[in-house]
Amino acid sequence: MSLSSSALIVRNIGCQPYLPIWRSMQTFTERRTLEDLDEFWVLEHPPVFTQGLAGKKEHVLSLGDIPLIYTDRGGQVTYHGPGQIVVYFLMDLTRRKWGPKRLVQTIENAVIAHLSHLHIAAHTCVGAPGVYVEGAKIASIGLRIRRGCSYHGLSFNVHMDLEPFSRIHPCGYPGLPITQLSLLGGPSSLEEVKLMLMTYLIEHLGYTHPLYLKEAYS
Repeated sequence: MSLSSSALIVRNIGCQPYLPIWRSMQTFTERRTLEDLDEFWVLEHPPVFTQGLAGKKEHVLSLGDIPLIYTDRGGQVTYHGPGQIVVYFLMDLTRRKWGPKRLVQTIENAVIAHLSHLHIAAHTCVGAPGVYVEGAKIASIGLRIRRGCSYHGLSFNVHMDLEPFSRIHPCGYPGLPITQLSLLGGPSSLEEVKLMLMTYLIEHLGYTHPLYLKEAYS
């Protein structure tokens, strides 16, 4: 694997509004060249519902005071909010000769390995991307591939208000139970969990030279 494939920029950028980050991901993907390193953007979002390209109106029940943004990722409707770790994967898949399925499976396996380290048994579900614990969803995955590159990514529930998930059919599944790490006996500190989770993601995705930055792409 070349240095450009094994090197990575990780941007830990705190709590950021959804729309500007989404637009920045699009811009990054449009502008990137073969020489640009892959990047992971690690953050939280203020409360927001997002609807994927395949999203159906009937899966949105009651928005209340939380905005809904129609986005260009795959999948149905989901919720983001404080206490949830979001990781966006801005990766050149052509360079590493990966397809979307391999990327999704590798992300899932990294999350499952992280949970196993915490003595939590997790699993996947055929046809429903993400990670589950005893049938309850703890992590969602939604991606967009453009010009052979990925953006959007993973949301991992740590210690958040889960009530907004009751206002939708999460990921298009009515009554799908949602869980989070703090309910399963895991740590509730986002910074602690973030460090562990990123270690597993970086390792499983094959990066050996991560550079950590506390600044957003501009």
